[in-house]
Amino acid sequence: MSWYSYRPYVSAAERSAKAQKKIKSMESQGLVIQPLGGLTNRMKISTSFWGRAWCSHLETYSDYENRLPRGRTYVRNGSVLHLAIEHGKVEALVQGSELYKETIRIDPLPEKKWKAIQARCRGRVGSLIELLQGKISDEIMTIVTDKEEGLFPSPREIHLDCSCPDWAEMCKHVAAVLYGVGARFDSAPELLFKLRGVDHADLISADASAAALGTGSSRRRTLDESSLSEVFGIELDTPPVPPKVLQPKPSGKPKAVPASRPVKTKKSAAPAKKSAPVQFLPAAASIRKLRADLNLTKAALASKIGVSATTISNWESKRGSLALQNGPLKRLHRLHRTTLKK
Repeated sequence: MSWYSYRPYVSAAERSAKAQKKIKSMESQGLVIQPLGGLTNRMKISTSFWGRAWCSHLETYSDYENRLPRGRTYVRNGSVLHLAIEHGKVEALVQGSELYKETIRIDPLPEKKWKAIQARCRGRVGSLIELLQGKISDEIMTIVTDKEEGLFPSPREIHLDCSCPDWAEMCKHVAAVLYGVGARFDSAPELLFKLRGVDHADLISADASAAALGTGSSRRRTLDESSLSEVFGIELDTPPVPPKVLQPKPSGKPKAVPASRPVKTKKSAAPAKKSAPVQFLPAAASIRKLRADLNLTKAALASKIGVSATTISNWESKRGSLALQNGPLKRLHRLHRTTLKK
């Protein structure tokens, strides 16, 4: 038994008080904290399909099954002060007798395995929608939760590190963070794909998109573009419809002019050319500039044009021109025009 086991016991109330002080201190230093919060009001730590599947998957491994329960109390009482999920990495701060830093690295999903998952899901639009909503058919559930070929990592793909002095590889602080990841998936299941280094948009193949828009078999479930965008959290690559150009109607039949009376044409001064307003080009740089001109956060801009903050982040990270839906594109044009009037 390590000397760590003889450290004085710190109650949950004391840890909570320390946690609040630490959060205020970090925020005053300008650090961005992503709190997980306490889960004491939940019957289960994870309530969604994605969260439960994450925890259940880890508990199927004997080593994890024996050690994970050590973190349940910590994650429930709000000791996980900060939990951020990035590509291949989870970083967290856990309040124990001291503040401990956790780093969990996850190997990327092998490309061959990801291609196989795409192939097995291709064309099953109804099932994919249920997948991303967490309402999933048994068939697709089998694909994504397969212990060897699914989306979730195995222990050999998970690398744990905690700054506490406990000699065990999986201490209670790391275990709390692993459960916290499952709780985070309840509200943001797309983070699983980010963690494994893949893009869930890859699951939307061309034939699946066509079927979802009602151009495929009549037996398939149909959705309009806005519904698909809300479900998948992305914009489909459909070019905006160009505006209709109204042609002037003829005013009537031209009057006949006698041959003996030639028509004199008046020379009119050429109208002064007006400088065309700068058009909004849907691209990452344009969206970043628009946000800066309007002094808006990603969430605020997303609210104004009817998309999610995640969608704004996706737009700003892409290269080249963006193929946006007509609705958001029109709202971006309107916001752009307001900056020109200033």
